[in-house]
Amino acid sequence: MYSRRFDWDAQPHPLSQATDNQMVRGKTIVNLVDANPTRCGFAYPEDAILSAIARPDAMTYDPAPRGLPAARDAVCAYYREQGAVVSAERILLTAGTSEAYGLLFKLLADPGDEILIPRPGYPLLSHLAGFEGLICHAYPLRYSEASGWRVDLEVVSALVTTRTRAVVVVSPNNPTGNYIKSEELAALDTLCRKHGLALIVDEVFADFPRRPSHPAVKSVVNRTSALTFVLNGVSKMLGLPQLKLGWIVAGGDPRETVTAMERLELLMDFYLTVGTPVQTGTAQLLAGRQDIQHQINARLTDNEAWLDARLTGTANICRLAREGGWYAVLSIDDAIGDDARALTLIEKAGTLIHPGLFYDFYREGFVVLSLLLPPERFAHGVSSLIRRFGRPAA
Repeated sequence: MYSRRFDWDAQPHPLSQATDNQMVRGKTIVNLVDANPTRCGFAYPEDAILSAIARPDAMTYDPAPRGLPAARDAVCAYYREQGAVVSAERILLTAGTSEAYGLLFKLLADPGDEILIPRPGYPLLSHLAGFEGLICHAYPLRYSEASGWRVDLEVVSALVTTRTRAVVVVSPNNPTGNYIKSEELAALDTLCRKHGLALIVDEVFADFPRRPSHPAVKSVVNRTSALTFVLNGVSKMLGLPQLKLGWIVAGGDPRETVTAMERLELLMDFYLTVGTPVQTGTAQLLAGRQDIQHQINARLTDNEAWLDARLTGTANICRLAREGGWYAVLSIDDAIGDDARALTLIEKAGTLIHPGLFYDFYREGFVVLSLLLPPERFAHGVSSLIRRFGRPAA
C-alpha cells in the first residue's frame, strides 16, 4: 500500500545499533562526526538572533511564493558583498536546502529521469532524488597528492543519456572539501548547454574556505550560460540549522531563467513553507554572520592543525587535502574494513566515526571526522582512533 519511493533497505546500520547499545548501557559517546554547530560550544549572539526573529512585522501573514521582498533583498545584499549582482527576481526562498533540491527535481525531471551527482558525496542527494522517482548516477571525484580532488570530466560526459536532466555539484563538496575549479565549471557549463541540462550547485559550505587552490570558484553565481541553480542558506552560513531558511539563485540562460522562476513560484505557492519570522529577520541575521563564521573558521583551523600535528607520529594515517567545509577525511592504510573499524571504535573506546563507505568512497580505508567539535572532545576522540589503528612512524 506504500509508494515504491520507500523501497530500500531501511534496517539500521550495525554502527547505529552499536551506538544505541552503548548509550543504553550509560556509556559516554565521543561523537567525532557531530556537525550540529548548536551542540559544539560556540558563543552565539542570542539577543541579536532572538530580536531578529521577534520583530512586530512577523505577526502579519503576507504569503509570497518566492519569499518576502525584504528577505530576498537581504540575500541580494549578501551576494553584492561577494562581488556578484543578483536581481531579487532570480531568488526563491525555501525551508532549507533539502527542500530546494526537492523543488528543483520536481521542476526539471519526470519519474525515471536521471540526475548526475558527485562521488564521494553526501548520501542525502540520492534519497531526495529517489523521493521524486529519479535515478542517480555518480560521477567520480579523483584524488591525487599533487592536485587534490578533481572532477573526472570524461566520466561525467559519458554518463549523459537522453534521460539525464541535471548535473549536481557541491562546492565545497561534502565531505571531501574541494571547490569546483574554473576549468571544471567551464567544461560542465558547456556540457549542460550541449545536452540541454541544468546545473545545480550547492554552496552551503562556501563561506568556510581553508586554502582553495588558485582556480577554485568561490561562487558559481553569474559564472555560467547554461540554466543554473545555486543553493545556499543559513544552516551552515550562520550555524543555525533550526531557522530553516535556504534559497535558490537561478541564472545562466536568461530565457530559461525566467521560465524556471515562474514555475518554481507556482510550485512554492502550493507549499509556502518558509516561516514569516525568519524572513522578516533575514537582513539582520545575515548582517551579523561574521561573528559566528569567525568562531567556526577558527575552530576548523585549530582542530585541523592539532590533527595534523598528531598524525605526524603515525606511519599509516594521513589527512587528505581540504579546501573548505567542516570535515576531515583520513586515509588509513591497514587490513581492517571500514565497518569493522567503526564498530570496534564505538564498542571498545566509545568513539563514533563515519566509515568512508557512508559517503560512497571508491574503496575501503577512509574515515570522515567533523572538525566542528570542541577541541578537548576532538582531541580525545582522535587520540582513541590513533591509539587503536595507528602505527608509529619509524
